[in-house]
Amino acid sequence: MALMLDRVTLDLRGRRVLTDVSAAFATGRITVILGPNGAGKTSLLRAAAGLIAPSAGKIAIDGRAIAAMSRAELARTIGYLPQSGDVAWNMPARDVVALGRLPHRASAADDIAAELAAMAATDTEQFAERRVGELSGGERARVLLARVLAGEPQWLLADEPLASLDPAHQLDLLDRLRGQAARGVGVVVVLHDLVQAARVADEIVMLRDGRVFASGPPAEVLTQQHLRDAFGVDILLVADAQGRMLPVAAGRIESA
Repeated sequence: MALMLDRVTLDLRGRRVLTDVSAAFATGRITVILGPNGAGKTSLLRAAAGLIAPSAGKIAIDGRAIAAMSRAELARTIGYLPQSGDVAWNMPARDVVALGRLPHRASAADDIAAELAAMAATDTEQFAERRVGELSGGERARVLLARVLAGEPQWLLADEPLASLDPAHQLDLLDRLRGQAARGVGVVVVLHDLVQAARVADEIVMLRDGRVFASGPPAEVLTQQHLRDAFGVDILLVADAQGRMLPVAAGRIESA
């Protein structure tokens, strides 16, 4: 199954934020969206989730335009995890997770089974009765992921899910995203951390100025020249134990 963007252009409030963007995402794989601030990463993700309509181009799942899908069907197909970790109401975590079932017209037993499975997948069962305002940032991030997973989506789109998390919680959350991809879910995630992107991504789409600057496997995209051209800094790459080239340090570009 594929989620395709075909020559997508997007204008927001009179400003062009994406231009002629084409990309293909696959189920069972993690695609990371990278790029400097203002490159259009969040806009791309929101368009792919059907939250904003492109000015031109087409977004489709297995050839079917998402614009032709009902809001309920789209919500059942695509789970969207926004940047903000805020929860409007300070309710028990289990009630937050239950919100993920709203697009479904299932039996109570099916809803409860899906909610329990989502909390097991995110190791949040112990938070079930605790109010989200009492949870740490990492705990709350896992509860919000469980809310998305309770909807049993075919696609999981996450916008900066590592923001405000310490390194241990970042690794934990990425492991859980990897677990979803292993189950056949298509995972598309916006990241700023180049090291984590290199570690978790099967594919990378790098944006610059609202256009696709480079795309492909991490080894092909995360080159010194690409990083220099996209981010405007010199970045040192070092091989890890698995032979992956990880960005480990950045410095200003020295003028000739």
